[in-house]
Amino acid sequence: MSEPTTATHDDWDTHWRQYAEAASLNPAQRMRHEFVCDWLVKAAANRGAHVFDIGSGQGDLVQSLMPLLPDAQFLGAELSESGVEISKRKAPGAAFLVADLFHPVAALQAFAGWATHAVCSEVLEHVDDPAAFLRQAQRYLADHARIIVTVPGGPMSAFDRHIGHRQHFTRDSISRVLVEAGFEIEDVYLIGFPFFNLYRLTVIDRGGKLVQEVRAGAGSRRSSLAKFVMGVFRFLFRFNFPSTRFGWQVVAVARKAYA
Repeated sequence: MSEPTTATHDDWDTHWRQYAEAASLNPAQRMRHEFVCDWLVKAAANRGAHVFDIGSGQGDLVQSLMPLLPDAQFLGAELSESGVEISKRKAPGAAFLVADLFHPVAALQAFAGWATHAVCSEVLEHVDDPAAFLRQAQRYLADHARIIVTVPGGPMSAFDRHIGHRQHFTRDSISRVLVEAGFEIEDVYLIGFPFFNLYRLTVIDRGGKLVQEVRAGAGSRRSSLAKFVMGVFRFLFRFNFPSTRFGWQVVAVARKAYA
């Protein structure tokens, strides 16, 4: 199998410089992070957990988790130097590394077999070979370590394509990826129905205009309207069903299998 490659338009330093604020305000990200936080608090409480955030972005998830798991240690690996810089400011008690799992730096290799729990949130849709990517991530997981993965489901928008989505997932396709990567599936949830689906339809309807609107920055009139709309959806997301076959946000929980 050939080594997965990164498309030339995947410029993550530029991505986090342009979209850092929008990502933090995004109600979809908050919905995902709340689900992950709830799961980790139950799965890792009172154990001195070692939590590995695979593709840690700009550190929002680790920042949310640290006060919830005060006895845990946190490691984030991220391709983007700008994302790591932002993360270190947001969560100074965690370790963040600029790292490519296919070409790991020595500092990352020091964490081999370290993690008791791992998160891979909204990463696999950007990867050419998600199973190969997760096999690389397994190096840093202890025996029986558990992982929670979030990936987008449902149709793809112009904005998704702009930020480098290769594919969206179903319950079956994410299960196949995890099994191929050497994990045992514990559960797969399809969350977000109906209001997350409605939010996604709104994003799809905006098409390419959304790219320009997000780039416009916090000072524009449209940006103020966008913040208002995101606030409305943040409220509506409280009324989503926990998991139905119609949800467009896919969340999988799995355990590292013995070799």
